[in-house]
Amino acid sequence: METTNLRRSIRSAMWLLLTVGLASTPAWAQNPRPAQPTELSNLTLEQLAELKIDSVFGASRYNQKVTQAPSSITIVSAEEIQRYGHRTLADILRSVRGFYVTNDRNYSYLGVRGFARPGDYNSRVLLLVDGHRLNDNIFGAALIGTEFPMDIDLIDRVEIIRGPSSSLYGTSAFMAVINVITRRGDALKGIEATGLVGTQATRKGRVSVGRRFDNGVEMLLSGSAYTSDGQRRLYFEEFDSPASNNGVAENADGDDFRNAFGKFAFGHLTVHGLYGARDKAIPTASFGTVFNDPRSRTVERQGFVDVQYDRTFATGWNVGARAYLDHYSYDGDYVFDHAEDATPVPVINRDFARGNWFGVELGGTKTFQPRHTVAFGAEYRSNFRQDQLNYAEEPYLLHLDDQRNSTSWALYIQDEVTLHRMLRVNVGLRHDSYDTFGNTTNPRVGVIYNPTSETSVKLLYGQAFRAPNAYELFWGQQGVAKSNPLLKAETNKTTELVIEHYIGPRLRLTATGFHYSIRGLITQQTDPKDGLLVYNNIGAIRAKGAEVEVEGKWPTGVRGRVGYTYEDSRNDATGLGLTNSPHHLAKANLMAPLAENRVLAGFELQYVGARQTVLGGEVPGVWIPNLTLQSKLPHRLELSASLYNLVNHQYGDPGSEEHRQDTIRQDGRTVWIKVTYRLPR
Repeated sequence: METTNLRRSIRSAMWLLLTVGLASTPAWAQNPRPAQPTELSNLTLEQLAELKIDSVFGASRYNQKVTQAPSSITIVSAEEIQRYGHRTLADILRSVRGFYVTNDRNYSYLGVRGFARPGDYNSRVLLLVDGHRLNDNIFGAALIGTEFPMDIDLIDRVEIIRGPSSSLYGTSAFMAVINVITRRGDALKGIEATGLVGTQATRKGRVSVGRRFDNGVEMLLSGSAYTSDGQRRLYFEEFDSPASNNGVAENADGDDFRNAFGKFAFGHLTVHGLYGARDKAIPTASFGTVFNDPRSRTVERQGFVDVQYDRTFATGWNVGARAYLDHYSYDGDYVFDHAEDATPVPVINRDFARGNWFGVELGGTKTFQPRHTVAFGAEYRSNFRQDQLNYAEEPYLLHLDDQRNSTSWALYIQDEVTLHRMLRVNVGLRHDSYDTFGNTTNPRVGVIYNPTSETSVKLLYGQAFRAPNAYELFWGQQGVAKSNPLLKAETNKTTELVIEHYIGPRLRLTATGFHYSIRGLITQQTDPKDGLLVYNNIGAIRAKGAEVEVEGKWPTGVRGRVGYTYEDSRNDATGLGLTNSPHHLAKANLMAPLAENRVLAGFELQYVGARQTVLGGEVPGVWIPNLTLQSKLPHRLELSASLYNLVNHQYGDPGSEEHRQDTIRQDGRTVWIKVTYRLPR
């Protein structure tokens, strides 16, 4: 019955979208008219290159062409986010070459070029919002699923910068930097409201207001709310017994979030404010909790206020300063059964983390000659609250009460010199000092050769570090685990060869070969002296791989890209492959106008190869197709319908050490319909 209703809803959504698209007026007229082939043919190669090469800020902390940046870069635009129906930052990232996402029905974990440690909350990827560091000061986590504290409808573009970037950003810029650039208030030019409904009783609403006033003040204010029942019945064979509801978790997958965002700009001053809160039920009975008990859940709250000053002087100097205040909190309720017989004795274990920090950044750039640009800066950060608390509620038993604070500072410089019109050298160096583990200095070198305006060859080397976080340093529990305040930073040394070539005015080819070596990997193990769990610097990994991607843009509005990644990551000591590390990743994306440009279609096809599991099994490879149709309607309305996992493929992601499940089931086909209303002012 449910399958029949689902099929009917899918057909209804598709017919509705196509019908209103055919009936409505040409809806995309507000976009600039695409250049015709005859117009393109009149341009020189240099002019063509200027038209199609994107710019990136995050690679060097100043704007430059992606072909000149010392990294392999992907830019995902707001248009792509909307056309492909992405709902979370995780959806955006899993569509990108070399990236994949694992979900344990609580958090989304990002894998980069075959590296995705079980239980790592994305602490080896740096996440920025308008240049503001979002990784928290307890776990170093970069939250990317529904736990990401900002509505993705507010994103103007996402800069994805592969490889180590600690020479500019310090800790967590280990495998990649993700810089989320938000929309300007002037781009909204009024009121924008959205409503979304979908399978699993999913509902979401957003209201945003943006405007630029006559006095030059520009503002954007937005608020969002989301709720979903999740899967109402989830079956896990590991719990298939009468005492565990025959392995069925009922109404234990709910997900809710609220967030707010504000941005004000006047002259050289910009003020950002962000707050997000998510409440997620845990259906997997992780960490040995009671199965099918909806009281097990996690709650995250994260927010910041950021004040930034940026000015370019007539002398060519650009000077920037930033001051910020951040907050992060985590509440985890875990229901355990301490019964010694058949009578359940449920005990709620409460796990807390509270983090507050402030910091200042000063920096600048100067182009001394047309061929010589220097970027430099200094940072200071005070983690004035890094508290962790864990106790059993009834009867009360305190397991952990750790209250910490810490500071760090850093200096960095980057020098870019054009030795010849075809040859550019980029050298960067950063020194970081932590009062927890000491000092570290990390370089980056890039040699960029442009034999023609259509071709770029980059030879890149970079070193990165990840500082041990407060959880790894100080978490402990009597009789279970102990702290290790002597932990050192992890290091990553990466070498890349990147070739980017534009084939005519419409196609771009990217080919990359990479090798990275990670040392001092922080890994939890059992201490043979006392049998307690403890984090130590014992891991070492080597990996190599290659990527290739072709991207095309045509005057008809058709756009697409196809990419493939091969990687081989292994434990350096044993030579064994890593868990949750696919050898093969493939991505295909296509956007095309239909029905005389009245309907736009966005199609994705994503492949993640077979992966080893923590328990020694294997998750088979899986192809997942997604489809989104979008059309503008009269009265300033826009309608879109999305079908994710179009063929209803049944598949799973590898579990982590805290799970009894070898594989955690993922969603089948999901459908949602989104309506957007815009009222310009």
